[in-house]
Amino acid sequence: MRSPRPPGPAPARLVALALLLAVLTGGAAAGAIRSDGYGRARRLYMKNKVLEMFYHAYDNYMAYAFPHDELKPLTKSFTDSLSELGNLNLEHLPQDYSGSALTLVESLSSLVVLGNLTEFERGVLWLSENLTFDVDARINLFECNIRLLGGLISAHLLAKEYNSQLKDGLYRDQLLHLAVNLGNRFLPAFETPTGLPYAWINLKYGVMENETTETSTSGCGSLILEMGALSRLSGDSRYEAAALRALRKLWSMRSSLNLVGTTLDVLTGKWIEYSTGIGAGVDSFYEYLMKAYILFGCDEYWDMFHSAYLAVQKYFRHGPWYHEADMRTGEATHWQLTSLQAFWPGLQTLLGDVAAANLSHREFYNVWQRFEKYYPLRPEFAESTFYLYQATKDPWYLEVGEAIVGSLNYYTKVDGGFASVRDVSTMKLEDHQHSFFLSETCKYLFLLYDDSFLKNQNYIFTTEGHPLPIRSTWHEKFPATHVPNNWTSVKDGNQPIRVSALSSQVCPETIFQKSVGSQWESACHVPDVYPSHRCSTDDDCGIESVTCRKRTCSMAGYCGLWLVVY
Repeated sequence: MRSPRPPGPAPARLVALALLLAVLTGGAAAGAIRSDGYGRARRLYMKNKVLEMFYHAYDNYMAYAFPHDELKPLTKSFTDSLSELGNLNLEHLPQDYSGSALTLVESLSSLVVLGNLTEFERGVLWLSENLTFDVDARINLFECNIRLLGGLISAHLLAKEYNSQLKDGLYRDQLLHLAVNLGNRFLPAFETPTGLPYAWINLKYGVMENETTETSTSGCGSLILEMGALSRLSGDSRYEAAALRALRKLWSMRSSLNLVGTTLDVLTGKWIEYSTGIGAGVDSFYEYLMKAYILFGCDEYWDMFHSAYLAVQKYFRHGPWYHEADMRTGEATHWQLTSLQAFWPGLQTLLGDVAAANLSHREFYNVWQRFEKYYPLRPEFAESTFYLYQATKDPWYLEVGEAIVGSLNYYTKVDGGFASVRDVSTMKLEDHQHSFFLSETCKYLFLLYDDSFLKNQNYIFTTEGHPLPIRSTWHEKFPATHVPNNWTSVKDGNQPIRVSALSSQVCPETIFQKSVGSQWESACHVPDVYPSHRCSTDDDCGIESVTCRKRTCSMAGYCGLWLVVY
Protein backbone atom coordinates (compact mmCIF):
# COMPACT_ATOMS: atom_id res chain seq x y z
CA MET A 1 0.00 0.00 0.00
CA ARG A 2 2.58 2.57 1.05
CA SER A 3 6.33 2.52 0.84
CA PRO A 4 7.07 -0.22 1.51
CA ARG A 5 3.80 -2.10 0.96
CA PRO A 6 3.53 -5.32 3.01
CA PRO A 7 2.32 -8.37 1.12
CA GLY A 8 -1.09 -9.81 1.85
CA PRO A 9 -4.13 -8.38 3.61
CA ALA A 10 -4.11 -5.79 6.35
CA PRO A 11 -3.11 -7.22 9.76
CA ALA A 12 -5.59 -7.96 12.53
CA ARG A 13 -7.23 -5.72 15.14
CA LEU A 14 -5.65 -2.68 13.49
CA VAL A 15 -7.22 0.45 12.15
CA ALA A 16 -6.26 2.42 9.10
CA LEU A 17 -4.80 5.80 9.84
CA ALA A 18 -7.38 7.27 7.53
CA LEU A 19 -10.01 6.23 10.07
CA LEU A 20 -8.01 6.74 13.24
CA LEU A 21 -9.79 9.94 14.13
CA ALA A 22 -13.04 8.00 14.08
CA VAL A 23 -11.58 5.63 16.63
CA LEU A 24 -10.33 8.47 18.82
CA THR A 25 -13.38 10.72 18.72
CA GLY A 26 -16.35 9.06 17.13
CA GLY A 27 -16.05 5.42 18.11
CA ALA A 28 -17.37 5.75 21.65
CA ALA A 29 -20.86 6.83 22.57
CA ALA A 30 -20.09 10.48 23.09
CA GLY A 31 -21.85 12.09 25.99
CA ALA A 32 -22.66 8.75 27.61
CA ILE A 33 -22.04 8.01 31.28
CA ARG A 34 -18.35 7.23 31.66
CA SER A 35 -16.84 4.29 33.43
CA ASP A 36 -13.37 5.77 33.82
CA GLY A 37 -13.72 6.38 37.55
CA TYR A 38 -13.70 10.15 37.28
CA GLY A 39 -17.33 10.66 38.24
CA ARG A 40 -20.25 12.33 36.48
CA ALA A 41 -20.61 15.18 38.99
CA ARG A 42 -16.91 16.04 38.81
CA ARG A 43 -17.01 15.98 35.02
CA LEU A 44 -20.06 18.26 34.98
CA TYR A 45 -18.37 20.64 37.40
CA MET A 46 -15.28 20.90 35.18
CA LYS A 47 -17.42 21.33 32.07
CA ASN A 48 -19.14 24.30 33.70
CA LYS A 49 -15.79 25.74 34.81
CA VAL A 50 -14.63 25.73 31.19
CA LEU A 51 -17.91 27.27 30.07
CA GLU A 52 -17.39 30.07 32.57
CA MET A 53 -13.88 30.62 31.21
CA PHE A 54 -15.05 30.79 27.62
CA TYR A 55 -17.88 33.22 28.25
CA HIS A 56 -15.77 35.40 30.54
CA ALA A 57 -13.33 35.79 27.65
CA TYR A 58 -15.98 36.00 24.92
CA ASP A 59 -18.36 38.40 26.68
CA ASN A 60 -15.55 40.79 27.54
CA TYR A 61 -14.36 40.73 23.93
CA MET A 62 -17.85 41.52 22.70
CA ALA A 63 -18.25 44.27 25.29
CA TYR A 64 -14.90 46.04 24.96
CA ALA A 65 -13.23 45.00 21.67
CA PHE A 66 -15.75 43.85 19.04
CA PRO A 67 -15.63 44.35 16.05
CA HIS A 68 -11.89 44.88 16.41
CA ASP A 69 -9.54 41.92 16.30
CA GLU A 70 -8.55 41.06 19.85
CA LEU A 71 -9.23 42.11 23.44
CA LYS A 72 -6.83 43.92 25.76
CA PRO A 73 -8.19 42.57 29.05
CA LEU A 74 -6.19 44.67 31.50
CA THR A 75 -7.30 47.99 30.05
CA LYS A 76 -10.63 46.71 28.71
CA SER A 77 -9.82 47.99 25.26
CA PHE A 78 -8.92 46.47 21.88
CA THR A 79 -6.15 45.88 19.42
CA ASP A 80 -6.45 45.57 15.64
CA SER A 81 -3.81 42.89 15.64
CA LEU A 82 -4.25 41.07 12.33
CA SER A 83 -1.28 42.92 10.84
CA GLU A 84 0.75 42.31 13.99
CA LEU A 85 0.48 38.51 13.96
CA GLY A 86 3.89 37.11 13.10
CA ASN A 87 5.20 40.68 12.80
CA LEU A 88 7.77 40.68 15.60
CA ASN A 89 9.19 44.07 14.69
CA LEU A 90 5.72 45.59 14.11
CA GLU A 91 6.72 46.86 10.68
CA HIS A 92 4.46 48.33 7.96
CA LEU A 93 1.39 48.53 10.19
CA PRO A 94 -1.76 49.89 8.48
CA GLN A 95 -3.02 53.37 9.27
CA ASP A 96 -6.74 53.03 8.56
CA TYR A 97 -7.40 49.39 9.43
CA SER A 98 -10.09 49.01 12.11
CA GLY A 99 -10.28 45.26 12.57
CA SER A 100 -11.85 42.19 11.01
CA ALA A 101 -13.69 40.85 14.07
CA LEU A 102 -10.93 38.23 14.28
CA THR A 103 -11.89 36.90 17.71
CA LEU A 104 -15.54 36.53 16.64
CA VAL A 105 -14.51 34.52 13.56
CA GLU A 106 -12.25 32.37 15.72
CA SER A 107 -15.04 31.82 18.28
CA LEU A 108 -17.75 30.59 15.90
CA SER A 109 -16.78 26.92 15.84
CA SER A 110 -16.31 26.96 19.62
CA LEU A 111 -19.84 28.31 20.07
CA VAL A 112 -21.16 25.31 18.17
CA VAL A 113 -19.01 22.90 20.19
CA LEU A 114 -20.38 24.48 23.37
CA GLY A 115 -23.94 24.15 22.03
CA ASN A 116 -24.74 27.87 21.69
CA LEU A 117 -26.34 27.98 18.24
CA THR A 118 -28.17 31.24 19.03
CA GLU A 119 -24.92 33.21 19.48
CA PHE A 120 -23.36 31.32 16.58
CA GLU A 121 -26.17 32.41 14.28
CA ARG A 122 -25.93 35.99 15.52
CA GLY A 123 -22.22 36.03 14.74
CA VAL A 124 -22.71 34.48 11.31
CA LEU A 125 -25.33 37.07 10.34
CA TRP A 126 -23.18 39.97 11.53
CA LEU A 127 -20.17 38.76 9.57
CA SER A 128 -22.32 38.15 6.50
CA GLU A 129 -23.47 41.76 6.52
CA ASN A 130 -20.37 43.59 7.71
CA LEU A 131 -17.09 41.76 7.15
CA THR A 132 -14.92 42.90 4.23
CA PHE A 133 -11.38 42.09 3.22
CA ASP A 134 -10.99 45.04 0.87
CA VAL A 135 -8.67 46.71 3.36
CA ASP A 136 -5.20 48.22 3.04
CA ALA A 137 -3.56 45.87 5.51
CA ARG A 138 -0.35 43.85 5.21
CA ILE A 139 -1.00 40.46 6.78
CA ASN A 140 0.92 37.26 7.45
CA LEU A 141 -0.35 34.63 5.01
CA PHE A 142 0.02 31.74 7.45
CA GLU A 143 -1.70 33.49 10.35
CA CYS A 144 -4.52 34.84 8.21
CA ASN A 145 -4.99 31.41 6.64
CA ILE A 146 -5.30 29.42 9.85
CA ARG A 147 -7.32 32.04 11.75
CA LEU A 148 -9.59 33.84 9.30
CA LEU A 149 -9.83 31.48 6.33
CA GLY A 150 -9.94 28.38 8.52
CA GLY A 151 -12.45 29.99 10.86
CA LEU A 152 -14.75 30.97 8.01
CA ILE A 153 -14.59 27.57 6.29
CA SER A 154 -15.24 25.67 9.51
CA ALA A 155 -18.12 27.96 10.47
CA HIS A 156 -19.60 27.59 6.98
CA LEU A 157 -19.55 23.81 7.23
CA LEU A 158 -21.09 23.94 10.70
CA ALA A 159 -23.76 26.41 9.55
CA LYS A 160 -24.71 24.01 6.75
CA GLU A 161 -24.76 21.08 9.13
CA TYR A 162 -26.88 22.85 11.76
CA ASN A 163 -28.93 25.01 9.40
CA SER A 164 -32.19 23.30 10.31
CA GLN A 165 -31.61 24.19 13.96
CA LEU A 166 -30.84 27.86 13.37
CA LYS A 167 -33.67 30.11 14.45
CA ASP A 168 -33.99 32.24 11.35
CA GLY A 169 -32.68 29.69 8.86
CA LEU A 170 -31.18 32.50 6.81
CA TYR A 171 -27.82 30.94 6.05
CA ARG A 172 -27.12 30.94 2.31
CA ASP A 173 -23.37 30.23 2.08
CA GLN A 174 -22.43 33.79 3.08
CA LEU A 175 -19.32 32.65 4.97
CA LEU A 176 -18.19 30.57 2.00
CA HIS A 177 -18.45 33.65 -0.21
CA LEU A 178 -16.28 35.54 2.27
CA ALA A 179 -13.79 32.67 2.32
CA VAL A 180 -13.58 32.65 -1.48
CA ASN A 181 -13.01 36.40 -1.46
CA LEU A 182 -10.19 35.98 1.04
CA GLY A 183 -8.70 33.02 -0.81
CA ASN A 184 -8.58 35.06 -4.02
CA ARG A 185 -6.56 37.69 -2.17
CA PHE A 186 -4.07 35.01 -1.10
CA LEU A 187 -3.28 33.79 -4.62
CA PRO A 188 -0.86 36.59 -5.67
CA ALA A 189 1.45 35.50 -2.84
CA PHE A 190 2.10 32.23 -4.71
CA GLU A 191 3.26 33.97 -7.91
CA THR A 192 6.95 33.21 -7.40
CA PRO A 193 9.46 31.25 -9.52
CA THR A 194 9.38 28.42 -6.98
CA GLY A 195 5.68 28.41 -6.17
CA LEU A 196 6.58 29.06 -2.54
CA PRO A 197 4.37 31.90 -1.27
CA TYR A 198 5.51 35.19 0.19
CA ALA A 199 5.00 35.31 3.94
CA TRP A 200 3.35 38.74 3.70
CA ILE A 201 0.68 40.13 1.40
CA ASN A 202 -1.49 43.22 1.38
CA LEU A 203 -5.16 42.23 1.30
CA LYS A 204 -6.00 45.08 -1.05
CA TYR A 205 -2.89 45.53 -3.20
CA GLY A 206 -1.20 42.13 -3.22
CA VAL A 207 2.54 41.64 -2.73
CA MET A 208 4.14 44.98 -1.91
CA GLU A 209 7.28 46.34 -3.57
CA ASN A 210 10.52 45.19 -1.88
CA GLU A 211 8.62 42.68 0.23
CA THR A 212 10.79 40.28 2.21
CA THR A 213 11.39 36.96 0.49
CA GLU A 214 12.04 35.07 3.71
CA THR A 215 9.40 32.71 5.05
CA SER A 216 9.18 29.73 7.38
CA THR A 217 8.54 26.07 6.71
CA SER A 218 5.20 26.35 8.52
CA GLY A 219 4.41 29.50 6.56
CA CYS A 220 4.49 27.79 3.19
CA GLY A 221 3.88 24.17 4.20
CA SER A 222 0.78 24.55 6.41
CA LEU A 223 -1.81 25.88 4.00
CA ILE A 224 -3.19 22.71 2.48
CA LEU A 225 -6.08 21.98 4.88
CA GLU A 226 -7.79 25.34 4.58
CA MET A 227 -7.04 25.97 0.91
CA GLY A 228 -7.76 22.36 -0.01
CA ALA A 229 -11.11 22.53 1.75
CA LEU A 230 -11.87 25.83 0.03
CA SER A 231 -11.32 24.23 -3.37
CA ARG A 232 -13.55 21.28 -2.49
CA LEU A 233 -16.33 23.59 -1.31
CA SER A 234 -16.10 26.23 -4.06
CA GLY A 235 -15.25 24.02 -7.02
CA ASP A 236 -12.27 26.28 -7.79
CA SER A 237 -9.10 24.16 -7.88
CA ARG A 238 -6.69 27.12 -7.79
CA TYR A 239 -6.45 27.30 -4.00
CA GLU A 240 -5.57 23.66 -3.44
CA ALA A 241 -3.26 23.63 -6.46
CA ALA A 242 -1.29 26.61 -5.14
CA ALA A 243 -0.93 25.14 -1.65
CA LEU A 244 0.01 21.71 -2.98
CA ARG A 245 2.60 23.11 -5.38
CA ALA A 246 4.23 24.96 -2.48
CA LEU A 247 4.17 21.84 -0.31
CA ARG A 248 5.73 19.70 -3.03
CA LYS A 249 8.47 22.26 -3.62
CA LEU A 250 9.18 22.45 0.10
CA TRP A 251 9.42 18.67 0.37
CA SER A 252 11.76 18.54 -2.62
CA MET A 253 14.14 20.77 -0.64
CA ARG A 254 14.54 18.26 2.20
CA SER A 255 17.98 16.96 3.06
CA SER A 256 19.21 13.42 2.47
CA LEU A 257 18.09 12.75 6.06
CA ASN A 258 14.49 13.69 5.17
CA LEU A 259 14.74 16.81 7.35
CA VAL A 260 13.57 20.29 6.43
CA GLY A 261 14.96 23.58 7.73
CA THR A 262 13.20 26.42 9.49
CA THR A 263 13.38 29.42 7.15
CA LEU A 264 13.93 29.77 3.41
CA ASP A 265 13.88 32.20 0.49
CA VAL A 266 10.75 31.97 -1.67
CA LEU A 267 12.47 33.31 -4.80
CA THR A 268 15.60 31.14 -4.80
CA GLY A 269 14.21 28.12 -3.00
CA LYS A 270 17.30 28.04 -0.77
CA TRP A 271 17.38 27.39 2.95
CA ILE A 272 18.28 30.26 5.26
CA GLU A 273 18.15 28.51 8.63
CA TYR A 274 19.34 24.92 8.75
CA SER A 275 18.73 24.32 12.46
CA THR A 276 15.32 22.75 12.81
CA GLY A 277 13.05 20.85 15.20
CA ILE A 278 9.36 20.37 15.96
CA GLY A 279 8.78 23.83 17.43
CA ALA A 280 8.24 27.34 16.07
CA GLY A 281 8.54 27.73 12.33
CA VAL A 282 8.16 24.02 11.56
CA ASP A 283 5.55 22.48 13.89
CA SER A 284 2.40 22.68 11.79
CA PHE A 285 4.23 21.39 8.69
CA TYR A 286 4.32 17.92 10.24
CA GLU A 287 0.81 18.32 11.62
CA TYR A 288 -0.68 19.20 8.24
CA LEU A 289 0.97 16.33 6.37
CA MET A 290 -0.77 13.85 8.65
CA LYS A 291 -4.08 15.68 8.81
CA ALA A 292 -4.17 16.29 5.04
CA TYR A 293 -3.87 12.56 4.52
CA ILE A 294 -6.79 11.92 6.87
CA LEU A 295 -8.93 14.70 5.37
CA PHE A 296 -8.22 14.12 1.67
CA GLY A 297 -7.05 10.49 1.57
CA CYS A 298 -4.15 11.26 -0.77
CA ASP A 299 -1.22 8.84 -0.56
CA GLU A 300 1.23 11.63 -1.37
CA TYR A 301 0.64 13.29 2.00
CA TRP A 302 1.12 9.97 3.75
CA ASP A 303 4.41 9.26 1.97
CA MET A 304 5.75 12.67 3.01
CA PHE A 305 4.63 12.27 6.61
CA HIS A 306 5.95 8.72 6.85
CA SER A 307 9.49 9.80 5.95
CA ALA A 308 9.33 13.01 7.96
CA TYR A 309 8.07 11.34 11.14
CA LEU A 310 10.77 8.69 11.13
CA ALA A 311 13.40 11.38 10.60
CA VAL A 312 12.08 13.40 13.55
CA GLN A 313 12.12 10.36 15.82
CA LYS A 314 15.62 9.45 14.69
CA TYR A 315 17.37 12.82 14.79
CA PHE A 316 15.43 15.04 17.20
CA ARG A 317 14.32 12.67 19.95
CA HIS A 318 16.32 12.23 23.14
CA GLY A 319 14.29 10.06 25.50
CA PRO A 320 10.96 11.89 25.98
CA TRP A 321 12.44 15.18 24.77
CA TYR A 322 12.96 16.67 21.33
CA HIS A 323 15.89 18.96 20.56
CA GLU A 324 16.80 20.86 17.42
CA ALA A 325 19.31 19.55 14.92
CA ASP A 326 21.06 20.56 11.72
CA MET A 327 18.95 19.33 8.80
CA ARG A 328 22.09 18.45 6.85
CA THR A 329 23.90 16.34 9.45
CA GLY A 330 21.34 15.46 12.11
CA GLU A 331 23.68 16.80 14.79
CA ALA A 332 22.03 18.50 17.77
CA THR A 333 22.11 22.30 17.71
CA HIS A 334 19.79 23.63 20.43
CA TRP A 335 18.53 21.87 23.55
CA GLN A 336 15.42 23.78 24.47
CA LEU A 337 11.75 23.16 25.18
CA THR A 338 8.96 25.52 24.14
CA SER A 339 5.19 25.47 24.58
CA LEU A 340 4.71 25.08 20.83
CA GLN A 341 6.33 21.64 20.96
CA ALA A 342 3.53 20.42 23.24
CA PHE A 343 1.38 19.72 20.16
CA TRP A 344 3.59 16.73 19.29
CA PRO A 345 2.02 14.17 21.68
CA GLY A 346 -1.38 15.04 20.21
CA LEU A 347 -0.09 14.38 16.70
CA GLN A 348 1.48 11.11 17.84
CA THR A 349 -1.83 10.09 19.38
CA LEU A 350 -3.60 10.80 16.11
CA LEU A 351 -1.02 8.59 14.45
CA GLY A 352 -1.59 5.91 17.08
CA ASP A 353 1.86 6.06 18.68
CA VAL A 354 0.24 6.41 22.10
CA ALA A 355 3.10 5.03 24.18
CA ALA A 356 5.55 7.61 22.83
CA ALA A 357 2.93 10.35 23.11
CA ASN A 358 2.21 9.56 26.75
CA LEU A 359 5.90 9.61 27.66
CA SER A 360 6.45 13.07 26.19
CA HIS A 361 3.15 14.42 27.48
CA ARG A 362 4.03 13.60 31.08
CA GLU A 363 7.34 15.39 30.76
CA PHE A 364 5.63 18.41 29.20
CA TYR A 365 3.23 18.40 32.14
CA ASN A 366 6.10 18.60 34.63
CA VAL A 367 7.72 21.43 32.71
CA TRP A 368 4.42 23.26 32.24
CA GLN A 369 3.89 23.19 35.99
CA ARG A 370 7.34 24.41 36.93
CA PHE A 371 9.37 26.16 34.27
CA GLU A 372 7.34 27.62 31.40
CA LYS A 373 8.66 31.17 30.93
CA TYR A 374 6.06 32.56 28.57
CA TYR A 375 2.50 31.33 28.43
CA PRO A 376 0.27 33.41 26.13
CA LEU A 377 -2.79 31.25 26.92
CA ARG A 378 -1.35 28.67 24.53
CA PRO A 379 -3.49 25.65 23.58
CA GLU A 380 -0.99 22.97 22.55
CA PHE A 381 -0.75 21.18 25.88
CA ALA A 382 -4.53 21.16 26.35
CA GLU A 383 -4.86 19.79 22.80
CA SER A 384 -2.51 16.88 23.46
CA THR A 385 -4.28 16.17 26.76
CA PHE A 386 -7.60 15.95 24.92
CA TYR A 387 -6.25 13.56 22.28
CA LEU A 388 -4.60 11.29 24.82
CA TYR A 389 -7.74 11.07 26.92
CA GLN A 390 -9.81 10.21 23.86
CA ALA A 391 -7.35 7.45 22.97
CA THR A 392 -6.87 5.94 26.43
CA LYS A 393 -9.84 7.06 28.59
CA ASP A 394 -7.30 7.33 31.42
CA PRO A 395 -8.84 9.71 34.02
CA TRP A 396 -5.38 11.04 34.80
CA TYR A 397 -5.71 13.26 31.74
CA LEU A 398 -8.93 14.70 33.15
CA GLU A 399 -6.95 15.60 36.25
CA VAL A 400 -4.34 17.27 34.06
CA GLY A 401 -7.18 19.27 32.53
CA GLU A 402 -8.21 20.33 36.04
CA ALA A 403 -4.71 21.61 36.69
CA ILE A 404 -4.73 23.59 33.44
CA VAL A 405 -8.12 25.13 34.19
CA GLY A 406 -7.11 25.96 37.75
CA SER A 407 -3.86 27.55 36.68
CA LEU A 408 -5.50 29.65 33.98
CA ASN A 409 -8.15 30.93 36.35
CA TYR A 410 -5.72 31.63 39.18
CA TYR A 411 -2.94 33.32 37.22
CA THR A 412 -4.47 34.76 34.04
CA LYS A 413 -8.11 35.61 34.77
CA VAL A 414 -8.71 39.33 35.27
CA ASP A 415 -11.86 41.40 35.42
CA GLY A 416 -11.70 42.14 31.69
CA GLY A 417 -10.94 38.65 30.38
CA PHE A 418 -7.85 36.42 30.37
CA ALA A 419 -4.40 37.98 30.08
CA SER A 420 -1.27 36.21 28.90
CA VAL A 421 1.53 35.58 31.39
CA ARG A 422 4.72 37.14 30.09
CA ASP A 423 7.06 35.47 32.60
CA VAL A 424 5.98 32.96 35.21
CA SER A 425 8.99 33.78 37.38
CA THR A 426 7.34 37.15 38.11
CA MET A 427 3.78 36.31 36.97
CA LYS A 428 3.67 39.65 35.19
CA LEU A 429 0.67 39.81 32.89
CA GLU A 430 0.49 41.02 29.30
CA ASP A 431 -2.47 43.10 28.10
CA HIS A 432 -3.52 40.69 25.37
CA GLN A 433 -6.18 38.00 25.06
CA HIS A 434 -5.25 35.97 22.00
CA SER A 435 -8.06 34.84 19.74
CA PHE A 436 -6.79 31.25 19.87
CA PHE A 437 -7.66 31.12 23.56
CA LEU A 438 -11.28 30.94 22.41
CA SER A 439 -10.76 28.87 19.27
CA GLU A 440 -8.42 26.28 20.79
CA THR A 441 -7.64 26.39 24.50
CA CYS A 442 -11.23 26.60 25.74
CA LYS A 443 -12.48 24.25 23.02
CA TYR A 444 -10.08 21.42 23.80
CA LEU A 445 -10.64 21.79 27.53
CA PHE A 446 -14.41 21.67 27.03
CA LEU A 447 -14.18 18.59 24.79
CA LEU A 448 -12.10 16.93 27.48
CA TYR A 449 -15.17 16.89 29.74
CA ASP A 450 -18.01 16.89 27.21
CA ASP A 451 -17.38 15.41 23.78
CA SER A 452 -21.03 15.26 22.70
CA PHE A 453 -20.18 17.51 19.74
CA LEU A 454 -18.26 14.59 18.27
CA LYS A 455 -21.17 12.16 18.39
CA ASN A 456 -21.93 10.56 15.02
CA GLN A 457 -19.39 12.75 13.23
CA ASN A 458 -15.65 12.59 12.64
CA TYR A 459 -13.62 15.77 12.44
CA ILE A 460 -10.05 16.78 11.91
CA PHE A 461 -9.04 19.91 13.80
CA THR A 462 -6.87 22.48 12.05
CA THR A 463 -3.82 23.87 13.80
CA GLU A 464 -6.09 26.69 15.02
CA GLY A 465 -8.62 24.24 16.43
CA HIS A 466 -11.26 24.67 13.71
CA PRO A 467 -13.10 21.39 13.01
CA LEU A 468 -13.39 20.13 9.43
CA PRO A 469 -15.62 17.09 8.85
CA ILE A 470 -14.05 14.00 7.33
CA ARG A 471 -16.03 13.27 4.16
CA SER A 472 -15.61 10.27 1.92
CA THR A 473 -16.47 12.49 -1.06
CA TRP A 474 -13.27 14.47 -0.39
CA HIS A 475 -11.10 11.35 -0.46
CA GLU A 476 -9.17 10.45 -3.58
CA LYS A 477 -9.47 6.80 -2.64
CA PHE A 478 -10.49 4.81 0.38
CA PRO A 479 -9.09 1.23 0.15
CA ALA A 480 -11.62 -1.35 1.30
CA THR A 481 -8.97 -3.29 3.22
CA HIS A 482 -8.55 -0.25 5.46
CA VAL A 483 -12.22 0.44 6.13
CA PRO A 484 -13.34 -2.19 8.67
CA ASN A 485 -17.02 -1.94 9.48
CA ASN A 486 -16.33 -2.67 13.14
CA TRP A 487 -12.78 -1.83 14.15
CA THR A 488 -12.97 -4.01 17.26
CA SER A 489 -13.63 -7.20 15.32
CA VAL A 490 -10.97 -7.21 12.59
CA LYS A 491 -8.76 -10.31 12.65
CA ASP A 492 -5.26 -10.76 11.32
CA GLY A 493 -4.65 -14.48 11.60
CA ASN A 494 -1.36 -13.83 13.45
CA GLN A 495 0.56 -13.54 10.22
CA PRO A 496 4.18 -12.42 10.69
CA ILE A 497 4.77 -8.75 9.99
CA ARG A 498 8.15 -7.40 8.92
CA VAL A 499 7.30 -3.73 8.46
CA SER A 500 6.42 -1.01 10.92
CA ALA A 501 2.94 0.11 11.85
CA LEU A 502 3.72 3.42 10.17
CA SER A 503 4.65 1.73 6.89
CA SER A 504 1.54 -0.43 7.07
CA GLN A 505 -0.69 2.55 7.84
CA VAL A 506 -2.13 0.88 10.88
CA CYS A 507 -2.55 1.81 14.48
CA PRO A 508 0.13 0.54 16.91
CA GLU A 509 -1.33 -2.16 19.12
CA THR A 510 -0.80 -0.21 22.34
CA ILE A 511 -3.83 1.90 21.45
CA PHE A 512 -5.92 -1.18 22.18
CA GLN A 513 -4.04 -1.73 25.44
CA LYS A 514 -3.02 -5.22 24.38
CA SER A 515 0.28 -6.91 25.16
CA VAL A 516 3.16 -4.48 25.25
CA GLY A 517 6.19 -5.70 23.36
CA SER A 518 4.38 -6.92 20.26
CA GLN A 519 5.46 -5.96 16.77
CA TRP A 520 3.00 -3.05 16.87
CA GLU A 521 4.18 -1.43 20.10
CA SER A 522 5.19 1.80 18.33
CA ALA A 523 4.70 3.48 15.01
CA CYS A 524 8.20 2.74 13.73
CA HIS A 525 9.09 -0.57 15.44
CA VAL A 526 10.04 -3.45 13.16
CA PRO A 527 10.85 -6.70 15.02
CA ASP A 528 13.97 -8.72 14.48
CA VAL A 529 13.46 -11.82 12.35
CA TYR A 530 14.21 -14.18 15.24
CA PRO A 531 12.82 -13.79 18.81
CA SER A 532 16.30 -14.73 20.08
CA HIS A 533 17.68 -11.61 18.31
CA ARG A 534 20.31 -13.79 16.65
CA CYS A 535 21.32 -12.73 13.14
CA SER A 536 23.52 -13.56 10.21
CA THR A 537 23.22 -10.24 8.39
CA ASP A 538 21.77 -6.79 9.02
CA ASP A 539 18.67 -7.90 7.12
CA ASP A 540 17.78 -10.11 10.10
CA CYS A 541 17.52 -7.03 12.33
CA GLY A 542 14.62 -4.63 12.65
CA ILE A 543 14.06 -1.03 13.76
CA GLU A 544 14.26 -0.05 17.43
CA SER A 545 10.91 1.16 18.79
CA VAL A 546 12.04 4.15 20.87
CA THR A 547 14.63 5.86 18.68
CA CYS A 548 13.40 4.54 15.31
CA ARG A 549 16.99 3.62 14.46
CA LYS A 550 17.94 0.61 12.34
CA ARG A 551 19.41 -2.26 14.33
CA THR A 552 22.46 -4.01 12.91
CA CYS A 553 24.06 -7.42 13.27
CA SER A 554 27.17 -7.57 15.47
CA MET A 555 30.23 -9.73 14.84
CA ALA A 556 28.92 -12.01 17.60
CA GLY A 557 25.67 -12.49 15.68
CA TYR A 558 23.21 -10.42 17.73
CA CYS A 559 20.97 -7.56 16.63
CA GLY A 560 21.41 -4.22 18.39
CA LEU A 561 22.17 -0.52 18.06
CA TRP A 562 25.85 -1.24 17.65
CA LEU A 563 26.57 1.59 15.23
CA VAL A 564 24.78 4.34 17.14
CA VAL A 565 27.06 7.11 18.36
CA TYR A 566 25.68 9.12 21.29
